[in-house]
Amino acid sequence: MKHGLIIGMLLVLSACSSRYEHKNDFTPPSRPDPSSVAEPTPKREPMAVMGNGPTYKVLGKKYTVLQNPMEFSQRGIASWYGMKFHGHSTSSGEIYDVYQYTAAHKTLPLPSYVRVTRTDNGKSVVVKVNDRGPFHEGRVIDLSYIAAVKIGLDRDGTAPVQVDLLTPPANEKVRWVQVYALSNKQRAQQQQATLKNGIAPLPWPVEVHSGNQNGVTLHKVRIGPVPDGADLQGLLLKLEQMDIHDPVIIASHQLDGSVVHK
Repeated sequence: MKHGLIIGMLLVLSACSSRYEHKNDFTPPSRPDPSSVAEPTPKREPMAVMGNGPTYKVLGKKYTVLQNPMEFSQRGIASWYGMKFHGHSTSSGEIYDVYQYTAAHKTLPLPSYVRVTRTDNGKSVVVKVNDRGPFHEGRVIDLSYIAAVKIGLDRDGTAPVQVDLLTPPANEKVRWVQVYALSNKQRAQQQQATLKNGIAPLPWPVEVHSGNQNGVTLHKVRIGPVPDGADLQGLLLKLEQMDIHDPVIIASHQLDGSVVHK
């Protein structure tokens, strides 16, 4: 089935890989139990850096991404996508996981949270829209495999649904600025205190993220989230004045799952 991941290959809208291990899509080795995984809680997240261009074109057709919608409802056919795309980047830059409640939509801003309700049996599921697609005529949303199982779509293949927007992303994009990556946790915490309470205290959170990288434990001092634009540029100038050069700027989809020390 056609899917939003193709956008990265056709339009460079995302970092999607075009090298898939399999030619055709298929299901996981065993059917997941939806009751073992909680549906996502809708929340207003920063708008994804990737996949949110005002327009894009796929297979000769132009699509316009909705800008800051507050209400949205749509009826049409839902489908699902599976293991062919598992582990690859979505249009927003997040990694597709067949065992998480996510979806692809052609025009909703990324990430959005929606409720998908089958109009033939009343079953529904809440999903996070983090991808583009499907690009089949008449289809309005592609569900991850576990979301499809939740409403019985995995067995039927396609079904009529209603898509209702629950929460759109925040209108502004944000970044995190990584200032240090140190092997010594105490030094990282000292740098964190300097940034938080020094001569030029910062108005944004300063945290230490500790995690393993290539077998080495690193403690990364990060500032953020910082609104993109003037705020981010002002922060970078302030860091320059503090003799801190070449920090790493990180988008939301690039954040790792390391342990955070406030």
